[in-house]
This record gives sequence, structure tokens and C-alpha cells, in this order.
Amino acid sequence: MTSYEQIFENNRRWLAEKTANNADFFAKLAQDQNPEYLYIGCSDSRVTAEELMGARPGEVFIHRNVANLVNSTDLNVISVIDYAVRHLKVKRIVICGHYNCGGVKAAMTPKDLGVLNPWLRSIRDVYRMYKDELNAIADEGRRYDRLVELNVQEQCVNVIKYAVVQQRYVKEGFPVVHGWVFDVRTGLLKDLGIDFPKILKGIQEIYDLTGQDWFAPSV
Repeated sequence: MTSYEQIFENNRRWLAEKTANNADFFAKLAQDQNPEYLYIGCSDSRVTAEELMGARPGEVFIHRNVANLVNSTDLNVISVIDYAVRHLKVKRIVICGHYNCGGVKAAMTPKDLGVLNPWLRSIRDVYRMYKDELNAIADEGRRYDRLVELNVQEQCVNVIKYAVVQQRYVKEGFPVVHGWVFDVRTGLLKDLGIDFPKILKGIQEIYDLTGQDWFAPSV
């Protein structure tokens, strides 16, 4: 059996496993989705959201791209955020990066990378913003890890800038934004401790799209 054929065999086994103790599993799954989380992660084949979170079908709404970026000109990620916040009513938005990220490593390389240049510019901008901190890290591996973390942090800020996120938070206290890093070397998830209310309040002067003062519900 080829690897391609194996996929369909795996699917049949998965189906049998899911329906063994619950014959209505897929009937119920087909009715609707009500995920609590929107997960925005990297396209890297080693970083699969459901597995690292231990999540089941229907629990996580997922978007992935190279280096887990949230660009204001990317209609794909904008549409995902809008749908997740406005219609699915997710309570938490997670930006999840990972150590050994090829996109971040490429952005650290000062050379022409062709069609990747516009995409990687966002990460290079993060490098520029934190150049002094990063260049002070002598060990290249640690510097690389730190840029992964800072990139996640700045993508969280980008999410917070969206009107739909701000407006629903003011009304309902959700969604809350979190920043994670997955360590592919150990299998552990790291919560970066993003202070969502503080960041949100800090950008209010420039990015307030609600027309009213922030309040900080408990999260």
C-alpha cells in the first residue's frame, strides 16, 4: 500500500474508532460548530494544532500560514478572524509560533528571497523593532528562539488592532488574545503570558476603533 492509499485506510480506521462508542458522532458533528478557540499557527508540518492541544473535532477553528503572521493586507487571515469573532463567537484567539521556524530563520537572513520578501517583511520589521535586544544575544540559537517569541507577541498586537476584536471585547469581555510557542524539541507548549488588557489599553490612543473607553473584564 502506498502512502497515498494509506491515507484513506487511516480515514476508515479513524471513522470506525469515532463511531464505535457513539454511532451519532458524525451526525452531531455535521449539525454545527461551536469552538471556543481560534488558533492561528504556522503551516509547518510538525506543528498540528489539534494534536498539541489535545483537541477534538469542533473545538478549535484553525488558520495556518508561514510563520503564523497576521498581516493587515492578508484577506485570508482577516476573514478568518472576522468569522471566528463575529459569527462563531470564539472566546480566545491564540497565536502559536514554534521554535525552529523556517520562516523566522529566513527573515533573519539579510538577502533577497524573491517572492517571500513581502511576506517575511513583517518578521523583519519585528527584528528591526527589537534589534538591540536581539543583537545583544550572542548565541545564535537563543537569538533565533527569542525572535520567534517576539514575532508571536507582535502578531498578538496585530490581532488586537482589529475593530471586530475590540468591539466585541468591549461589549462581552471576549475574545481574549493569547501568545504561545510550541517547542518542537521537547513537545511542550509555552504560554508567553501576553497581557491582553494592558496591550489593548496601551494602543487605545492610536488604534481605538470603538469610540469609547476600555474596561478590563476578568479573563
